[in-house]
Amino acid sequence: MAHLSRTPAARTAVLPDVLATGLDVVFCGSAAGRKSAELRAYYAGPGNKFWPMLHEIGLTPQRIAAHDYRQLLRYKLGLTDLAKFVSGADAHLTRGDFCAESLRRKLAKFRPRVLAFTSKRAAREFFGHDVDYGLSSLQVYDALVFTLSSPSGLASGYWDQGRHWHELGRLVRSLPRARASHSHG
Repeated sequence: MAHLSRTPAARTAVLPDVLATGLDVVFCGSAAGRKSAELRAYYAGPGNKFWPMLHEIGLTPQRIAAHDYRQLLRYKLGLTDLAKFVSGADAHLTRGDFCAESLRRKLAKFRPRVLAFTSKRAAREFFGHDVDYGLSSLQVYDALVFTLSSPSGLASGYWDQGRHWHELGRLVRSLPRARASHSHG
């Protein structure tokens, strides 16, 4: 049986965005997983590698718990999803669940240095075509675009020891230090 949940007609986001100007990276997933929606925290499912990887690749000084996701702004990192009003596994999402235009507006407003999709599905739905893992030749509002293997425990067959996550960590650490974060949204 499919585990997909839609929020009420008022179109309330399953999880709030964590965005501000001056971010080094905005991580964009497909949609909140079932456990993340239940716990009201990004990447909260059992076996999800997102939080340990942020620390392992050097983007946070310590491992952050999923329920403390708002702390990412301290480290110039942000969070959003391409399908904000549904939750569940990628396999159960439909094309109509995604809103690429909404993400484009957020990127135009906040101008992160890197947009990192946390799954190929999210990147494919945003661009409208297949993408490769790693750094893309495409940019969106001057943001570099990076596609990561999904940290979900359900996608562990595509993990490859977090190789693309380590590449992202090296890329972000190589960016010149610049902009300060001021505006939250």
